[in-house]
Amino acid sequence: DVDLIATPKVEITGGEETGVVAFDAECEVRPTVAVPGYGGLRVELPAVEASDEELDTAIDTERRRHGSLIDADRSVAIGDFVTLDLAATRDDEPVAGLNTEDFSYEVGKGWITDDFDEQLTGRDAGETFTFVGTPKGTEGDADFTVTVKSVQTLDLADVTDDWVADNVGDSETVEAWHAALRERIGAAKLNQARNLMIDRTTGSLAELVDDEPPEALVQADLQSRVQNFVQQMQQQGIDINQWLSITGQDPSMFMDGMKDQAVKAVKVDLALRAVATAEDLVVGEDDLETEYRRIAVRVNQKVNQVRKAYERNDAVADLSAQIRKSKALEWLLHRIEIVDPDGKRIDNDLLLGHSEADHDHAGHDRAETVHGDDDDHVHSDAHLDDDTAGAAGGEA
Repeated sequence: DVDLIATPKVEITGGEETGVVAFDAECEVRPTVAVPGYGGLRVELPAVEASDEELDTAIDTERRRHGSLIDADRSVAIGDFVTLDLAATRDDEPVAGLNTEDFSYEVGKGWITDDFDEQLTGRDAGETFTFVGTPKGTEGDADFTVTVKSVQTLDLADVTDDWVADNVGDSETVEAWHAALRERIGAAKLNQARNLMIDRTTGSLAELVDDEPPEALVQADLQSRVQNFVQQMQQQGIDINQWLSITGQDPSMFMDGMKDQAVKAVKVDLALRAVATAEDLVVGEDDLETEYRRIAVRVNQKVNQVRKAYERNDAVADLSAQIRKSKALEWLLHRIEIVDPDGKRIDNDLLLGHSEADHDHAGHDRAETVHGDDDDHVHSDAHLDDDTAGAAGGEA
């Protein structure tokens, strides 16, 4: 039950030539850390309800989609749609992409140059004007000649029950359409908050760990991350050196970025173990059997084969530790205070999709309900799980 995190340093003290061998072994073990205040964690997530502004934006988008352009009997204003003949030269040479006819442009988009909208505003249909400006994405001024061929405005219909019935497929009335929009926007925002929930929670938890994590754990996690990343690149046919060059990184910069993630993952690992100990969260035979069944499905083997592989590889303790950490994470997710940017409380069970009483198993599956199998912070040494499961398949 000694939780080793590095290869022991062994010194033979007797019996090198004859007799019983005696030795001293210096073993680095996983430390225990303090996480003061873990029970009062407060996590900020995006709001999960549609705001009036978001509803108005969605309504306006749909109205604009069904709008029609009509000629405007006035000068150009922000929001108008204009048709232009555009010519731009630099040192008497055409600027690529900026010499065109019948170019349709919505005034206010901020395209072409920083002051293009300002140059257009107040012009009339049929007017030609010139100015000097710097095209977006380039350096150096260019000479522009612009002819305004037409000025149109977008005519938007009033939102009535008849308009909704004719133009919105799943609603017949304005009230029903607004309700459907709120529900759709809220569902998207709820998914966004769920995707951030574990990362924000484990990030806050890691900040409670003041101790520096053992270098042995950090290096082990770092090595695993780098290997996984390189393998993913290879599977996609991408050369890692080319990728580093394209992203403007050298190997040391890449490793530094990965190491920051490894340090956080190790802190989370230690903190979750500490929470599990403080809350007396234990892993029983039922928890292990449930996990064996889950792994058996994943590797397409019988449960008994998976169990025996873990036992033969002396990996049951590692699996138990993973389940215990998942229990600790689930304990936290149900008890942290979750608020939106305005400080309004968000219901934990709404984000989790279940209440704590809904499940009699508080192991791996609970964490996966929220975030899935690929969470770095919870499964910082989950490769033990996969390697042993693979052994089950191979030995079978």
